[in-house]
Amino acid sequence: MSSEFIFISGFIIFILLMLAIDLGLFAKTDRPVSLKRAGIMSAAWIALALIFYALIYNYGHLLHHVDSIAALREVNDKNFHHLTLNPNDLAGSLTLYNKNLALEFITGYVIEYALSVDNIFVMVLIFTAFAVSKKHYHKVLFWGIIGAVVMRFLFIFVGAALIGHFHWVLYLFGAFLVYTGIMMFVNRNRNERIDPENHTVVKFASKYFSVHPQFAGDRFFVSIDHKKYITPLFLVLLIIEGTDVVFAVDSIPAIFSVTKDPYIVFFSNIFAILGLRSMFFLLVNIIDKFHYLKVGLAVLLAFIGLKMLAADYTDRIGITTGNSLLIILAILVTSIVASLIFPKKDVRIET
Repeated sequence: MSSEFIFISGFIIFILLMLAIDLGLFAKTDRPVSLKRAGIMSAAWIALALIFYALIYNYGHLLHHVDSIAALREVNDKNFHHLTLNPNDLAGSLTLYNKNLALEFITGYVIEYALSVDNIFVMVLIFTAFAVSKKHYHKVLFWGIIGAVVMRFLFIFVGAALIGHFHWVLYLFGAFLVYTGIMMFVNRNRNERIDPENHTVVKFASKYFSVHPQFAGDRFFVSIDHKKYITPLFLVLLIIEGTDVVFAVDSIPAIFSVTKDPYIVFFSNIFAILGLRSMFFLLVNIIDKFHYLKVGLAVLLAFIGLKMLAADYTDRIGITTGNSLLIILAILVTSIVASLIFPKKDVRIET
């Protein structure tokens, strides 16, 4: 049994265990998630991501069962790490590789976690538009996150396969991210609205399924006179899943700008997605205060896209993974601080 199989299997078992604990401890409570509990959950997920960072920092070479210079050189070339390896120093080369792998993981994690904030904006709109009770938020988000994990897994490894066979796909991803960043900046002040009756998912579900007209507590399905109906809460879950697919189109290419290793992309993505639910409850009531955050995310996407377009020259001009992480953090901190220093003014119409 290879170390690679043990590493991946251990990660999957760990994620399933954490989800089972979450479902057992929190999903049975019939009340909204408090700010305190959301803070504890968020801190716990961040701490787990940092522990995983330390694990990769020390044992990252086990991920691809690297036990020789030849194997290390093969992985280095395959995943475009661009590391200068010493063929006479296996231990030193492994240390260099592990440090780089850990840095790629934490950078990808920060990018994905930051981009998840935009997802929260939309989730708030969805819950508000469908008048979902706050005590049911957790259940919808829990099952939404599980669906997101499965879809991200498929997206990531398909993307990695495309990049492995067609390197030019990176430039396509880069151009798309620059375009997305520009459009996010242009539309930053647009008031987004969701029309429950005319939403595409609602129309599709109403056409092919029997939809119950009212909520049935926290149930996704109800049976009436031996006939199965889906509830509005299930429609909300479907819309959130569809929304995540749209966001994945931005976030997954963004992480490929940092690393081409599909495992690292997957790990960083999953840790951020699993922490999204707790971050939602932490920010749901104050998300509007960070009105410059969309500007920051727009700049972030544009920077990442440009970095991908200039992939052949980034190392030469000093834009390494470590420097990229510092730039990303600077963009996010600046947008948050600017939001607090220059709060949004309420527009009042005088009569």
